[in-house]
Amino acid sequence: MTQRWSHALRQTVAAITSVSVLASGAPAGAQGLGDVGAYSGKADAGLTSTLNGATGAAGALGRLDTTLATPVIRSDDKARFGDKERQPHQEAHAPAPPKPLPLNDFQKFVKESTGQALPLFGADFFTQPQGGFEAQANTPVSPDYRLGPGDEVQIKGWGSVDIDVRAEVDRNGLIHIPRVGSVALAGVRSSQAEATVRAAVGRYYKDFQLSVTQGQLRGITIYVVGQARQPGAYNLSGASTLVSALFASGGPNQLGSMRHVQVKRGDRVVTELDLYDFLAKGDKSADVRLQDGDTIVIPSAKAYVALTGTVATPAVYELASEQDTIGGILALAGGLPVVADPKRAYLERVDPTQKPARSVESFALDANGLRKKLRSGDLLSVMSLSPEFGNAITLRGNVDQPVRTPWKQGMKVRDLIPSKSFLMSRASVQRQNNVLHKADDTEDSLASRIGKLVDEINLEYAVVERVDSNNVSVQLLPFNLGAALDDANSPENLPLMPGDIVTVFSVNDVRVPQAKRQVFVRVEGEVKRPGIYQMSPGDGLPQLIDKAGGLTPDAYLFGAGFYREEVRQAQLRNLDQLVRRMEGQMQTQLSSAAASVSSVSPDSGTVAQLRIQAEARAQQQALDRLRNLKPTGRIMLSLQPDAKPDALPALKLESQDRLVIPSRPDFVYVLGSVNTEASLLWRPGRSVKHYLEQSGLTSGADRDEMFIMRADGSVLSDDGSWGSGLMGATVQPGDLIVLPEKTDHESKWSAFTRNAKDITQIIYQFSLGAAAIKTLRD
Repeated sequence: MTQRWSHALRQTVAAITSVSVLASGAPAGAQGLGDVGAYSGKADAGLTSTLNGATGAAGALGRLDTTLATPVIRSDDKARFGDKERQPHQEAHAPAPPKPLPLNDFQKFVKESTGQALPLFGADFFTQPQGGFEAQANTPVSPDYRLGPGDEVQIKGWGSVDIDVRAEVDRNGLIHIPRVGSVALAGVRSSQAEATVRAAVGRYYKDFQLSVTQGQLRGITIYVVGQARQPGAYNLSGASTLVSALFASGGPNQLGSMRHVQVKRGDRVVTELDLYDFLAKGDKSADVRLQDGDTIVIPSAKAYVALTGTVATPAVYELASEQDTIGGILALAGGLPVVADPKRAYLERVDPTQKPARSVESFALDANGLRKKLRSGDLLSVMSLSPEFGNAITLRGNVDQPVRTPWKQGMKVRDLIPSKSFLMSRASVQRQNNVLHKADDTEDSLASRIGKLVDEINLEYAVVERVDSNNVSVQLLPFNLGAALDDANSPENLPLMPGDIVTVFSVNDVRVPQAKRQVFVRVEGEVKRPGIYQMSPGDGLPQLIDKAGGLTPDAYLFGAGFYREEVRQAQLRNLDQLVRRMEGQMQTQLSSAAASVSSVSPDSGTVAQLRIQAEARAQQQALDRLRNLKPTGRIMLSLQPDAKPDALPALKLESQDRLVIPSRPDFVYVLGSVNTEASLLWRPGRSVKHYLEQSGLTSGADRDEMFIMRADGSVLSDDGSWGSGLMGATVQPGDLIVLPEKTDHESKWSAFTRNAKDITQIIYQFSLGAAAIKTLRD
């Protein structure tokens, strides 16, 4: 039953729909929903058309059931199915932006004169992506737009009459409304269209409401001729104006005029547009709405001038007439920027009647200068202001804030820097404010930050730089900053002059003697009060130990390590130089070995190549180990094993020095070609031979290359003869005995890489310590 009811409803809807279509002028063969979709000519006449048609039919059915006194007035299928075929302009894609114009002859002349390729003023307006002006068909029209053949209006009415009509003005100027008749709309303003249609419908119906809106605009054909970038015929919407048409056509070319663009309608000139007024001032008073068949004429430009230098818009400008002045062109260019010097302008003029044809004159851009008339070929250059200060004193360097302050008569250094508190730099204040940050508060970083809250000032030296503009020279006036701040009457309190630059240095900017620097030294290990102490200039290690309360009973002064940052940096440089030198030697020796291999038999050559490759790998591994060495900046103190604090060398302390005093170790370490690598208990008076006998030598031990790394970082070695002084040397607590293995490599480089003694001697020279030897062995 439901299926039969649905079938009957579809037949009823189709019949009513077809009646509505036929009543509005559809062909007699258009029957049912499918035929309505076919009549509309839509590509989407499937589901969308069916739904739209069903909706319209259901509405008609409802109205038919309620009353026959309310006529249903529908236009053709376009009222229900849309009007895609009426919108050809919406399908168009935005054209690609025009290419930049080539230089014209005057632009080339300016480029040869100034080295600058100046653009034509306003030309870039037409090189932007345009987006297509034909899309204006869907934009609102102005109230004074006059309807004409091809324009479309949409009429909707309700109340005593139901109207939904989309009508097009025909070539007679009429639209046709079913049950109303023809209404003349040609020449009617868009703002008056609703009143005109209301009056026509009102002749037949009362008590209704009416709405009339603008639909698709008619198209017009216009022509762009002359010095146009893209001359030709253009199809635009009926709402197009001269400016929009110029934009659509790309505007004038490099020879075209922007100041005398004309619109011709028949035999008369309708308007002449100065594009500069529009571009510079937004003035469109000369813009007109175009009509079908109008011709836009772009004549050739008659005169050009160029603006360069310190102007708002450097460019080539077209002169509108012989009455154009410098002031008028500068106004078009946006005026003079604040950094322009109106007292210095230069005008280069071309006069073919003179010989030479070019001349230049200078003048100020005052009232008379701005009234000066321009000629074709003029080149106006405006200079910039000199950045020189006439009354400023500059303070810079290690100060609270660099500043430029006005000079006053009788001004001196102390007037610029009233007190030493003005020398507290912003970086120092920032470090003081960040003391609570714990991101880097490790043990080492905390200790290394002590004493660095303030950038230490060099109070003994500051300098005034005084520029002599007449001689184009600089005079340096050094002075004692501390004395100037302590005593206003001091001769160091120099008088200042306008333009002076006062520079304050820290002790790191210009290195000062150690005696004039603050000294903060760190002592760790076996002292009674380890910490960081401020020392007096000239103090040494004994004074540091006294400040730390003296040594503890477990202190092993012989093994003390003394570290200095300056030494560490020097060690890094020396190690880098050594690695580079060894790399060069390795490449040279490998090249020589490869050349010698090529002269032997194939079988022997293969063996030799394998040997060279193995040697190269060994050499590269040795270089890698050297690169991985980390210099510590240790300085050898050359103490005796039983040394006391008074035996410490007379070494003046420097800021950031570090003294580490270990406790006396109870072991001796034996490494290398021994049966047991172990830490052996230290016994007083025992020799190297004793500890080697305890560890046991392997058959591959190279006794000739044995060495001892002492606890103080020094290296002991001898000529390698068994029973020599090294074997009988007394071993001290913490000593490291190293016994390398024998190798068969024959090259000098191989001898270097296998000779641990030589490497450790290098390490000794760098003061690297026992940890470096362990790294090499591993």
